[in-house]
Amino acid sequence: MRTNIVLNDNLVKEAFRFAKVSTKRELVDLALREFIESHQRQDLRELAGTVKIRDNYDYKAARARG
Repeated sequence: MRTNIVLNDNLVKEAFRFAKVSTKRELVDLALREFIESHQRQDLRELAGTVKIRDNYDYKAARARG
């Protein structure tokens, strides 16, 4: 998707210091990917403690099969 946006020059300069990209397009693409990954990880954290594990589950045996 092609679009025109106004970016904060100071933020762009600072981002280029940390990112190994050479264009603003690559920088914005990287930022969007990291934003999405961050929110997906956050969604997974919300699931913590919601999974019920059987009392008789033998994780060592499961590892041996894999």
